[in-house]
Amino acid sequence: MKDPMVSVAWLAEHLDQVDVLDASYLFPADSEQVQADFLKEHIATARLFEIDVVCDQNSDLPHMLPNESVFAEAMAAQGIEGNRPVVVYDRSVNHFSAPRVWYTLRAFGLKDCYVLDGGLRAWIQAGNPLESGEPKYAPVSTRSWRFDPSGVISGEALAQRLKQGAEVILDARALNRFNGEVAEPRPGLQAGHMPNARCIPFNTLTDEAGYFLSPERLEALFNMVNKEISPIVTCGSGMTACVLALGLARIGVTARLYDGSWVEWGQGKLGEIHTA
Repeated sequence: MKDPMVSVAWLAEHLDQVDVLDASYLFPADSEQVQADFLKEHIATARLFEIDVVCDQNSDLPHMLPNESVFAEAMAAQGIEGNRPVVVYDRSVNHFSAPRVWYTLRAFGLKDCYVLDGGLRAWIQAGNPLESGEPKYAPVSTRSWRFDPSGVISGEALAQRLKQGAEVILDARALNRFNGEVAEPRPGLQAGHMPNARCIPFNTLTDEAGYFLSPERLEALFNMVNKEISPIVTCGSGMTACVLALGLARIGVTARLYDGSWVEWGQGKLGEIHTA
């Protein structure tokens, strides 16, 4: 299966053959509400992947990618050994957070993972089974996972690359944030965008019916991207940048994530900040 997304029909048919993760997230962060929503209803067999827990707790930046030991412990606690496909979904209307977990899993070597097209909404509309309460699964022994750094770029490395003018940067934030026309939602950050960046708001990758754009429509959206060069994707805090990475993956393009994104660059310490 080359497409990094699966349909609700596919998941319904293979539900007993895959591991399912609920990657729902709210901004501003509200872990209690996310947990309450999950306990109220979730796809049958799903486990909750808490993005603000399975992350680098020592970083000053929000939900940065975890190290290998944190990831390994989280996977073991979720009962995931990596020997079955993993399907990730969220309960947003625009695939807000599931791609972030998809990207995380792939960064740690779990390539057989997919995002559910349409998320929980599409699953419910199709009349597929839900569960409530705590999920039923058994933790497994901790195994080793190896992080692949090739899919991530640091702020310092990006700043050096930008001095050479060699990078294509795709920013998933809204256009008014990209242009510096509104204040950033997080305090202390300057408004604007990085040099060489182009704005592709993440929600434009979801169609009017709540499904991800087809590969044909994605080809048109990303027509400025050279498929031989891995573009850098960025956003506010590394979350919705992964929506762009997912869209690029659907058309055969491998992206690199600037995990620090605007919460780091917007501090004004790494490089220039441009406005419209």
